[in-house]
Amino acid sequence: MKSKKLLGLITLTAVVAVTLAACGGGKKSDSGNKNVETEDISKFAMKVKNDKEAIKGGTLEVAVASDTQFKGLFSKIYYQDAYDYHYMRPSDEGLFGYDEDFVITDDGAAKLDLDVDNKKATITLKENIKWSDGEPVTADDLIYPYEVIGNKDYTGIRYDDNFTNIVGMEEYHDGKADTISGIKKVDDQSIEVTYKEMNPGMLQLDGGVYTSAMPKHIFKDIPIKDQEKSDAVRKNPVTYGPYYMSKIVTGESVEYLPNEHYYKGKPKLDKIVFTNVPTASIVEAVKAKKYDMVYSMPTDNFPTYKDSEGYQMLGREELAYTYVGFKLGTFDKEKGEVIMNPDAKMADVKLRQAMGYAMDNDAIGQKFYNGLRTGATTLIPPIFKTLHNTDVKGYQYDLDKAKKILDDAGYKDTDGDGLRENPKGEKLTINFASMAGGETAQPLADYYLQQWKEIGLDVKLATGRLIDFQAFYDKIKNDDPEIDVFQAAWGVNSAPSPAGLYSRNAAFNYSRFASEENDKLLKAIDSKASFDDTKRKEAYDAWQEYMFEQAPVIPTLYRNEIMPVNDRVKSFTWNYEETKDFYDIELTSEKR
Repeated sequence: MKSKKLLGLITLTAVVAVTLAACGGGKKSDSGNKNVETEDISKFAMKVKNDKEAIKGGTLEVAVASDTQFKGLFSKIYYQDAYDYHYMRPSDEGLFGYDEDFVITDDGAAKLDLDVDNKKATITLKENIKWSDGEPVTADDLIYPYEVIGNKDYTGIRYDDNFTNIVGMEEYHDGKADTISGIKKVDDQSIEVTYKEMNPGMLQLDGGVYTSAMPKHIFKDIPIKDQEKSDAVRKNPVTYGPYYMSKIVTGESVEYLPNEHYYKGKPKLDKIVFTNVPTASIVEAVKAKKYDMVYSMPTDNFPTYKDSEGYQMLGREELAYTYVGFKLGTFDKEKGEVIMNPDAKMADVKLRQAMGYAMDNDAIGQKFYNGLRTGATTLIPPIFKTLHNTDVKGYQYDLDKAKKILDDAGYKDTDGDGLRENPKGEKLTINFASMAGGETAQPLADYYLQQWKEIGLDVKLATGRLIDFQAFYDKIKNDDPEIDVFQAAWGVNSAPSPAGLYSRNAAFNYSRFASEENDKLLKAIDSKASFDDTKRKEAYDAWQEYMFEQAPVIPTLYRNEIMPVNDRVKSFTWNYEETKDFYDIELTSEKR
């Protein structure tokens, strides 16, 4: 049975800007702040308009707005953050094409056939797919990433439920088998993967079937424990996308040249250059026309660049949300699972809920982000229209409710200093970690501290200041004991199963929350029964309701993103079904 149709397809939906509000004070949001101009993301285009004739070649200059140097892990197996992913875009292509609903199609480098009844997936490469060094991409390159990610010496973060779902993977990971019994090489162009269970997410990109190849001829002689630090990842990546990385200045810039072996033909530009640019100077750089495109453009200061001469502003809903997470345990790297700590400072669900009701996220989205971010309610963003639970209203701002929850749970101010002690009468100080970067980072962190003080909680910045992006995630991943609460963001998969972020085996489960009920609800989402769209919807709804009640993390903002594109850029579409953004792109003049 080859499945091509996904029941209950995910569709895009526009986020409508909400009424203006001021941050802070009172029980409810104060509406009517007319000094803030809000935007409606549905009115933004996602395709550049340029009818001029293209020139031959040219150099495309792209900025990545960031206040930290990129790590430079240029491998789908090893990269960890969105910044490295931006730099990989011109060169590192996934195996599969997909449509506007993220359903896998046959127009990529490989095709996927699912046999649901027999729990098998067959991945078949198209003819003449080659790596950028001219070597053919083969079935061995399809199998190799499974062998790396499943190996006990693997240093990355992708060994999760999607991999343990493969027959024989856990035995291989534990050293009880030298090979993965559920993966079979059919011929030089195709492999067959057998799973313990199949679910409808597998029909979608990143929904359970791994989507990348790895050049075995490059990595086979590098011990797996050393691969992440190797030149093959950091200095000379071999890929099969339209361009290849020709020069890397660590943490600063990457240059790309056309991949003459690309299976769709040589791309049209002579060169592409990506450069790291601090957020404090990116607006002036755009006004000076230094760059053709900007990734991760700040939205908090959108009015300062929205009318920049010579640019079109593309906009779209982002596959992402911001959240506040509570540290509830640690991650056992040997066992590969979350270990909850019942004595963790934030273990009391009532304390977490109260902190949720103290945040006015609608007002934050309007005041700080000009309506380009909106208050979040559940951990499945509304861009997934059919799966987002509209009945869950989230932690709507209500200081009186927050205070009552704390009162009823025994958090009282016993010494008259205006701050609550814990139910045992002990001093309670909560350490909150938040990232540096952009104009709003500090005032936003200050706002949260202020609001939590309003309900009588003593919350202080961990380390005493905002933390650099890379250092922040190092602390979060390593369960730094000085951090009790943290503010972070997730870019979510195009197949929205939350297991990769919130299961007990997910290294990305940074709150370290696990329970038998959570296991059960996540299993229902990723079950064969969920091929029925009604049952799938029920499973997603139940999990969103449960996570709202338990509040191990509280979603705060749904995000939209803006990309300034210079008027000389042609043939670029910034929507999610465009898998070959940089293959088609052209320029219509030598100068910006």
